[in-house]
Amino acid sequence: MTETAVFLKDRGVARVAGPDAASFLQGLLTNDVETLAQGGVRYAALLSPQGKILFDFLVFRSGAQEFLLDTPADKTAELVKRLSMYKLRAKVEIADASAQYAAVAGGEGGPLDPRAPALGRRALVPRAKAPAEDAQARADYEARRVAAGAPQGGLDFAYGDAFPHEANMDLLNGVDFAKGCYVGQEVVSRMKHRGTARKRIARVALDGAAAAPGEAILDGALPVGIMGTVAGERALAMLRIDRAEEAEAAGRALTVGGARVSRLP
Repeated sequence: MTETAVFLKDRGVARVAGPDAASFLQGLLTNDVETLAQGGVRYAALLSPQGKILFDFLVFRSGAQEFLLDTPADKTAELVKRLSMYKLRAKVEIADASAQYAAVAGGEGGPLDPRAPALGRRALVPRAKAPAEDAQARADYEARRVAAGAPQGGLDFAYGDAFPHEANMDLLNGVDFAKGCYVGQEVVSRMKHRGTARKRIARVALDGAAAAPGEAILDGALPVGIMGTVAGERALAMLRIDRAEEAEAAGRALTVGGARVSRLP
C-alpha cells in the first residue's frame, strides 16, 4: 500500500548550480555526488574541519549542473552562507530556494529515500503543489523514521556537536569511505578504522510514562543518554553505548522520568 504523501513543512531547500556544481560539492560533502544520476538522491553532510556535522541533507541531482539540498528550514540560510564561503572561483550559484520547492515524503513520486527503504519515497515539488498538512500522516512518517533509526538533526543530535558515526550516517548511506577528500574526512576515517564512536543514536522502547526529547536517560543516578524523537512507545536516543551495555550486563534498568528504557536490536 502506498504511503500518504506528507508535506514536511520544517524542511528548506538550498540550490547549487553551475558548470562546477558537481566538483564543488564533491570536495565538501561526505558522500559522492559526482556519480549521482539525474533524478537521484543521496544522503550527505557538510562537516566542520574537526569532523562534526554542521548540516545534513538529502542531495537531489535535478540537472546535469544543478543540485537541490533538502535540509532543515531553520538551517537553510546558514547552509547557503557556509557553502558560499567555500565558493572562491568556482563557477557555481548558491541560493536559498525554499520559496520555490517543498519537501514531500511518501506518496508515489520521487526516488526512494537513500537512508532506508522503510522511509519510502522522497521528492521536492513546486511549493504550490505541496500536499495539505496532515497531522496523522506526519505522525506515521515519524514512526517510520524512528523504526528506521534515522535521526533528525537538531532534535536527535545537536549540529556542531555530533560526529557522523554518532548520528548513524555510516549506517544510513550518508558517508562514502572510498571517495576523495572532503572537509573533516580524516577524523571520520579515523573513527571508522579505530571504532572510537562511544555514543550513537539507538532505537529504544519505552515501558511506562511518556518521555520528551531532551530528557536524560539514567543508569541509577548516572546519565547515559538523551531522549530524542518519541513515537508512542518507540523512540530514538543518543546513548553512551558502553555505559548502556554495562547496565544491561549487570541487569540494571535504564530509566527516563518514570519510564523504563530498553535498547532495541
